[in-house]
Amino acid sequence: MKRYSEEEMKKLLEASFVIAKEGDIVKASVIKKTENGVLLNLGLKAEGFLPLEEFAASEDAAVGKDVYVFLEAYEDRDGFPVISKKKAEFQLAWDKIKHLYENGELAMATLKKRIKGGFTVDIIGVEAFLPSSQIEFKSQAEIDAAIGNKVGVKIVKINMMRKNIVVSRRFVVEEEQVKTRKIIFSKIKVGDIIEGTVRNITDFGGFIDIGGIDALLHITDISWSKITHPAEILKVGSKIKIKVLVMDPETGRIAVGLKQLSLHPWAKIEKNFPVGARIKGKVTSVVDYGAFVEIEKGIEGLVHVSEMSWKKDIKDPAKILKVGDIVEAVVLSIARDERRISLGMKQTKPDPWSTVDERFEVNQKVVVKVTNLKDFGAFVQLIDGVEGLIHVNDFFWDKKVKKASDYLKKGQNVEVVIRMVDRRNRRISLSIKHTKEDPFNRFTDCHNEGTMVIGKVSDILPKGIRIMLEGGIEEFIPANYLARRGKKPKDLYKLGEEVEVIIRKINPRLRRIILSEKELHKPRVKKKEPVKPKPTDKFTIGDILGAKNKETDKPK
Repeated sequence: MKRYSEEEMKKLLEASFVIAKEGDIVKASVIKKTENGVLLNLGLKAEGFLPLEEFAASEDAAVGKDVYVFLEAYEDRDGFPVISKKKAEFQLAWDKIKHLYENGELAMATLKKRIKGGFTVDIIGVEAFLPSSQIEFKSQAEIDAAIGNKVGVKIVKINMMRKNIVVSRRFVVEEEQVKTRKIIFSKIKVGDIIEGTVRNITDFGGFIDIGGIDALLHITDISWSKITHPAEILKVGSKIKIKVLVMDPETGRIAVGLKQLSLHPWAKIEKNFPVGARIKGKVTSVVDYGAFVEIEKGIEGLVHVSEMSWKKDIKDPAKILKVGDIVEAVVLSIARDERRISLGMKQTKPDPWSTVDERFEVNQKVVVKVTNLKDFGAFVQLIDGVEGLIHVNDFFWDKKVKKASDYLKKGQNVEVVIRMVDRRNRRISLSIKHTKEDPFNRFTDCHNEGTMVIGKVSDILPKGIRIMLEGGIEEFIPANYLARRGKKPKDLYKLGEEVEVIIRKINPRLRRIILSEKELHKPRVKKKEPVKPKPTDKFTIGDILGAKNKETDKPK
C-alpha cells in the first residue's frame, strides 16, 4: 500500500472539494424546514437560509429537495452565507434564453397582456416583448383566446445590459407553414377536390384554410353567376369543398375554385335557350345602350336599346327599365364562344311593319304627326311603331327648304301623300307638296315652246334677273338673253316690273323653263317671193313629157 506524504495528502484533499465562489450558482439541498423558511446544505462550513416566500410551491421546500441558489457572499455579519433562489432562477433563465437565441431554437412563451405596440410574454420567468407586427394570429378572436396560454416564439433580439428581450411569433408560423406547405404539396395536385375552412373574406375573394396554409379563392372563381361581393356566398368558419386550380412550389401559392365543381351554364346554352325561344329574366344592370337580363344563374343576355320597342325610338333605357325588373324577351342570337346572347323585348309583340303594305299604299293621303326634325327632313308617325320621312325637297313645289324646322314643329299634325312604301327596309317616303297640283305641269299644259308670256321681275342679280310667271313659277334669265343691254341688270330693270318673254325650251325632267326676252325684239326677216321662170325657146324632155301627158288626159 502506497503511503502519501503530508504535502500530497493536502493536495488530494483540496482536489476532492470544489469550493464555490461568490457569484456562482450553487446546488443545495433542503435539510430542515422551519416556520419561516428552510435550511440548506451548501457544502460550506455554514448552512444557508431561504425564506418560504422564495418557493413557488410548498412541496418545493420539502426536506431532501435540491435547490439552486445564487451565492452573493460567503458570510454576513452573523456568519451565514448570503444566498438568493430568485437570482439563481433569473440567471439560469437568462443562460437558457441566451442558448436558445444563439442556436435559433424555439422558445415557449406565455402571452400575458396587451401593451402599447404589442404584448408582454413570459419566457422561463423572464419578461419579453412581442411586437404587434410579429404576432401573426389570424384573427382578434385567436389573440384573445391565446392570452394566458403558451405559444412558440423565436428570440430575435437580446440586450444583456438592459435585460431586454424581443421575440417573434411570425417567424415560428412561417417556419411551420414552410413545413406544412411541403407536406400539402406532396399530398395534393392540380385538379384534386379537397375540403377547406373559410378563414377570411375580402373584396377580391376568400382565404381558405386547407390544413395549416391558406389557398386563395378569387371572386371570379366563386360562382358562374355575377356577384358583387364574396360574402354573398362565403361565410367565415364554414367548411366548403373546392377544386385545386393552381399550385406554384416556388412561391407556395395555391389557388382554388368553387364554381368549377359544377357544369358551366354555357355548356348546353343552345339546347336550353334556342334562338326564337321566349324567356323571362331579371334585369341586372341598365346601361346607355341597353339592359342586361339574367335568364339563368351565370347566364346574362343583352337587350339592345333598338330591340326594346316597336313603337318608339328609345334614347334612355333607364326610363323604361330598372334593376330587378322581370321582363319577357325572345332569344335573337347566341355566340357561345364569346359568351353573348342577344335578346329582344319588342319581338314578344306583333311587328306593326308586318302589315304596312295592307294599310298603306302609294298616292294615299294620310294625316301624320311630326316626331323628330332634322335639317334634311321630318320624321313623322303614321301609326304606333311605324314612321316615315318627309324630305325637305318634298315640302313645296316652288320653294327650296334649307331646314325642316323652319316650316314644321315637333308634335304638329300635317297632311301628306305616300310616295313610297318599302316594308323590307322599313322605309316610307312622304310628301307635302303632292297634296296640291304641280304648278309646273299646270303651266306647261297651257303654254308651249315659242309662246310669249308675261312675268314680273322678282330678283335682280349681277348676271341676270329672276321673273315670276303665273302659278308661282320662278325662272332665271341670263344677261345674254335679255333685250336691254349696255348696263348692269340693276340699272335696266326694277323689281315688280312686267317683262314680256318667250318660252325657248321646256325641260320636264329638270323642271326647267328656259326664257328669253331678246328673241321677242329681233327684227323680222321678209320672206323672198319665188322667182317666175322666163320664157325660153328651149324645151326640156320634162316639158315634152308633160305636154304629152296632158293630151293623154283629155277626154276622148
